[in-house]
Amino acid sequence: MRIRVLGCSGGIGAGSRTSALLIDNDVLIDAGTGTGDLALEDIDSIRHVFLTHAHLDHIAGLPMLIDRIFDENLAEPVTVYAREETLRAVQEHLFNGVIWPDFAKLPTATKPMMRYQVCSPGDTFTIGNRDFYAVDVMHSVPSLGYTVQNSGGAFAVSGDTKTNETLWPVLNACEDLKVLVIEVSFPDEMGELAAKAGHYTPRTLTADLKRLRHEPEIWLTGMKPGEEERIYEQVVKAAPDKNIQMLSRGTVLTV
Repeated sequence: MRIRVLGCSGGIGAGSRTSALLIDNDVLIDAGTGTGDLALEDIDSIRHVFLTHAHLDHIAGLPMLIDRIFDENLAEPVTVYAREETLRAVQEHLFNGVIWPDFAKLPTATKPMMRYQVCSPGDTFTIGNRDFYAVDVMHSVPSLGYTVQNSGGAFAVSGDTKTNETLWPVLNACEDLKVLVIEVSFPDEMGELAAKAGHYTPRTLTADLKRLRHEPEIWLTGMKPGEEERIYEQVVKAAPDKNIQMLSRGTVLTV
């Protein structure tokens, strides 16, 4: 399983792109601005999009991606998986015929370009040889993390979250967890804002990492532009025994 990082920043500017991970060549986890750097043939191969939640930095690229794929002769629509609340937000506020065309009804309601699939915590979807499992996490809006399992091991992505009681038991149940991509958006000095916004800081993240029984590669994502080095230094200082690295656009992870 090949995980290509298209975007991993908590904002834009100076080359930063927001959340988007390409799994092999056909599945996206989140569809932020990082999708805009894909080659046209890469976009055309995508048939599944798993959304963590409905915030703009995680869905901004979705409308243009569907528009690019638009083909009245398309055999298989793009399936968008997310919590019911997330799908409702995308339908009502994005693909609503005002902000963007409703591609769930185009070119026809019986043969649309995209379809919605409710994905609730605890659900598993098998695509090819990969199992995508949805995990409840704690953000400012209803959100999911995901584990992705194949014969080579497991990969996990937290989505946006703060301290929670749901992610860590799932991770500990993955005996072959190889890679964990986890957000930490604000430095410790902005802890009050982080708590209100539903995000980790280095202090709260490293406290939760003590619950993890495995020793996967840990990759930090979602950092606010300009704060990356300070956040990374604080995380490493607080957890010097962990294999922690800072994710960057273009990184390729293999499981």
